[in-house]
Amino acid sequence: MGFGPFLRLEELTPDVVLIQALKERLDPECHAFLFPWGHMVPTLEDVVRITGLRVDGQAVTGTTYRSYQEPVERLLDFEVRGERSSLVGRTALQASLGVANARHRTEEGQAEYLARLIEDARAVLAEEEGEAADRDLRRFLILVIGKLILGTRGDPVGCRCLPLLEDLSSVGNYAWGATLLAHLFDSMGTSSRETGVAGFFPLLQVWVYCRLPSLGRGVARRRGAVPLLQRWRFCRDQRSLRRQVTLIRDSLDTIPFGHVQWTPYIGENDATQPWVERGRPYFGRDIWLHCFNTVVPLHRRLVARTLGLHQAVVEFSTRQRAWERPDQSFRGIQQVTDWTVRVQEQLDDWERRGKEVVSEATSDEDYNWAYARRYGAQVYRGTRRPLDPEGRIASLEGVLHSTIQQRDDL
Repeated sequence: MGFGPFLRLEELTPDVVLIQALKERLDPECHAFLFPWGHMVPTLEDVVRITGLRVDGQAVTGTTYRSYQEPVERLLDFEVRGERSSLVGRTALQASLGVANARHRTEEGQAEYLARLIEDARAVLAEEEGEAADRDLRRFLILVIGKLILGTRGDPVGCRCLPLLEDLSSVGNYAWGATLLAHLFDSMGTSSRETGVAGFFPLLQVWVYCRLPSLGRGVARRRGAVPLLQRWRFCRDQRSLRRQVTLIRDSLDTIPFGHVQWTPYIGENDATQPWVERGRPYFGRDIWLHCFNTVVPLHRRLVARTLGLHQAVVEFSTRQRAWERPDQSFRGIQQVTDWTVRVQEQLDDWERRGKEVVSEATSDEDYNWAYARRYGAQVYRGTRRPLDPEGRIASLEGVLHSTIQQRDDL
């Protein structure tokens, strides 16, 4: 089904400070992060290289329902939390797979712990046949998809994707990696005061480790390992969280342009990563990402430099939706909606693999000036800044920063 590389990933300690710093710099209008040197956006190439999840294939979409009681009872043999809920209990799912009471043993490493969980689960699955085996496999998949790929806060596990698991032979045809990114974009759009991310946060951490290594937030632990999440671990910081927040804000304001790794994957041995080769037709393209009621644009044109191109001036996006979206977290009572019809234009865009990003610019200068004028008042988030209520000083600093980096590029 294509989940193998993803399920072999080791645990990554959450870098709460880094995630919070990224949330502060997210521009929800264009689903991109704003830094002094320009836009930065996690792309489908980042997803497939970091997680190993498929980013090509069918969009994860379909019909959402007022109640998931019938499919949950029929396919999982479980009860939902409330007649009109799309959530099931994580503990109940784990118990059904024989791993509810598993705990870390003294001096047991994460790898040994996961291996023991797998053995326990296999022992349960090996006793099942036919429909019972299919039921347990769906329970396992909904746990992986609903808690990791489309993670929710707290204990409950979402089961919007359950109808897609009815035919187990087709599960591997869906672009689960693209869905992960759509859900993550949506989760990052919550208030910056709310710490944490409901989506798969390790993607963001490793993305920063690869693109901004001079921050020193990650440490390479296994060179050459793939997917890339296997290569990194969080560099523990003993300073207080408040002090770390201050330092990382100041660091993001002062990282030299030359320290940004726009093309960190050059030289990678793609022959050992078949998931990368399959996803390549979707790299370098503006495209709509789908996760049922979450449909968000991936503006790859904002980061043409990640394709080895000069960044051209583009029309900065504004938040415009041609459809009404239900509740952001998809909890509570919802309308029955067929998203293949509701967002047909965006779904057709996915089927066409979006639009290729090209650039005829011979330098980044025009983009840098336009970016500084548009975002100068927003990009400087550090503490060592003069009072600048109208953003004039920051805008001038942005223009100066852009001019200096252009000189350095010559």
